[in-house]
Amino acid sequence: MTPTIRVQRDDFDLQAETTLLSKGKPGIGAIVTFTGLCRDEGGTLSALELEHYPGMAEAEMLRIANLAIERFELKGLTAIHRYGKIAAGENIVLVIAAAPHRQAAFDGANFVMDYLKTSAPFWKKEHAKDGKSGDWIAAKDSDDSARDKWK
Repeated sequence: MTPTIRVQRDDFDLQAETTLLSKGKPGIGAIVTFTGLCRDEGGTLSALELEHYPGMAEAEMLRIANLAIERFELKGLTAIHRYGKIAAGENIVLVIAAAPHRQAAFDGANFVMDYLKTSAPFWKKEHAKDGKSGDWIAAKDSDDSARDKWK
């Protein structure tokens, strides 16, 4: 099973991606989707600017996806991460995990997100509503802890 991995500027369509992943796969008993959105941080943030390391980001996403497929015996996996300036309320990332049973699909999607947040070369910069460009967002210890539970 080959996962679908994309890094793209344009938005994605959750329903179209889910249909594409599941079509013709009668062994799927559960599909879990996760969509990460740009939040407005209590009304102070207008957008996030996301950058990535082209080629390396896709390779790391593929590595993570293949680990999840093997570990949770997934029957389908899609991971899409956007880059560029993304306004509050817009989509940033999509993970779809398909498995014969629900727990494997939930765990597979969670595993992929925990590793994407800590291992894939993406960087976020805040843009405030007052027009000021903020700092690049630092990694969080809590993200590392979430990833480490899978070891």
